[in-house]
Amino acid sequence: MATRAPQDKPFDAAQALRLAQETFDIEAAAVLGLKARTGEAFTRAVKAMLDVQGRVVVMGIGKSGHIARKIAATFASTGTPAQFVHPAEASHGDLGMVTPADAVVALSNSGETFELADIINYTRRWSIPLIAITSRGDSALGSAADVTLLLPNVGEAGLIGIAPTTSTTMMLALGDALAVALLERKGFSAEDFHLLHPGGKLGQKLLRVADLMHVGKELPLIGTEAGMQQAILEISAKTYGCVGIVDAKGELAGIITDGDLRRHMGDDLLHRSAVDIMTAHPRTIRPGALAAEALHVMNEKAITSLFVIEDGKPVGIVRMHDCLKAGVA
Repeated sequence: MATRAPQDKPFDAAQALRLAQETFDIEAAAVLGLKARTGEAFTRAVKAMLDVQGRVVVMGIGKSGHIARKIAATFASTGTPAQFVHPAEASHGDLGMVTPADAVVALSNSGETFELADIINYTRRWSIPLIAITSRGDSALGSAADVTLLLPNVGEAGLIGIAPTTSTTMMLALGDALAVALLERKGFSAEDFHLLHPGGKLGQKLLRVADLMHVGKELPLIGTEAGMQQAILEISAKTYGCVGIVDAKGELAGIITDGDLRRHMGDDLLHRSAVDIMTAHPRTIRPGALAAEALHVMNEKAITSLFVIEDGKPVGIVRMHDCLKAGVA
């Protein structure tokens, strides 16, 4: 049964802050202790996970299980195929999710979690690499594992020092360290990260110009021999507020915008050549640039569209509206 604070006991704000600060100090010291003992076993664990042809299967029960889920998700999102398998469900058929091509990372502070017994036996029977994260190297899990990553023997935070706090913080930090070491070794790039994170703020920050640009027949383009009547018709038809002028080689020679039309408005405008009116050497951007860079250029130059250039030739056009609509900021 949950306990409640006595109704007649006033709330002690100072004590709450003191306990919070003590918790931070205890957990920070524990992570620093983990850093001090990270060595050869850590590198062996990384090597074991790099060598597998299948997935890294992460397991844990209770609070360790919640941390295991997060570690599996971090692995998967940073280029290491991984999944969480619940130890209890594994004993009732989900062991079929673990193959000889996989590696298993098992989390248990005590190393004596009963529900892990079947997966320990299974990995030993089929020679599946087993990496243990535990505070006891002589435990059932620690002694059976191929690699044991030992957590420093420090107490849990809080007045009673029982609830998993410090231990799960260390597990989480160790999982992050493994994920970072793996992604660096695999050469995992920002482009790879974007492919796995197409949604949300992370995906928006990593959008490329090539993801948003308009191509093909949508491009507002005319040749250098064209007159202003054709230029105006192209600007009106394509609705980008501009038209690009390309030379005989197909390279972008200049650009005419709505602003150029207003500045050159006069009786003879329609009788002039597009080359006479165009702005030569306009600001452009490459397809591989971040969409955020394109948005910055358009804001800086007070323009609403940018031609996308590759080898001197226009391959697309990107609008400020496209960037804002995609959530780029």
